Parts: sequence; C-alpha cells; structure tokens
Amino acid sequence: MPNSQRIILFTSRFNRDLRQLAKRYRRIRSDITPIIEQLQAGETPGDQIAGTGYVAFKARAANSDAQRGKSGGYRIIYQLKDQEVVLLLVIYSKSDQEDISPAEIALLIDQNL
Repeated sequence: MPNSQRIILFTSRFNRDLRQLAKRYRRIRSDITPIIEQLQAGETPGDQIAGTGYVAFKARAANSDAQRGKSGGYRIIYQLKDQEVVLLLVIYSKSDQEDISPAEIALLIDQNL
C-alpha cells in the first residue's frame, strides 16, 4: 500500500457519539484527528481487542478540554475490514463510561456488516 490511503468509514453510532461529546468537549475533533490520520496512512494505533471474532482495535486519544492525558481521554473502537477499509464504530470519553465488552463490540460490528 505504498501510495494509497485507507478509506475511513463512520458508523451512525460513531457520528452520534461524536456529536454528543462535541457539546461538552469543543476540541474533540482536533483531538481525534491524529488517530484518523494514522489510520488513513495505514497504521493501526491502539491495542487489538480479543474475543470479538473480528479484527478490532481500541485507540486512546488525549482530551485537551479535560487536561487528563490519554488515560482520561477518549477511546475509539474501530474495525479493520480489510487492508484498505477501516470502520470507526464507537467513540466515548473514559471519564463518562467504562470499557465496552468484546461481546458488545462484536454486536456493533454485526449490525454494520
């Protein structure tokens, strides 16, 4: 994939979550832009999530509005559909929500096949 970029797709859930978070965290879009750029460049930031039955990852992004760094920032769950397509499933603030279970992630992926 030397000269091609990945296609990034957004689920309706991701867009809805992003809109809701943007009401409280005005800089969220600029906070998550580096992760989206990494994905477009062919990188796979974050840790792979075991137990979903799919190639899914959880990436962390700092929340510059909350000044807590990555650990208290955002979590972005995404699926590598293949080498050229990435599906962004969910975004949430770690301070608002606990981790999403692998079963819930698998269900989200199944709903977006």
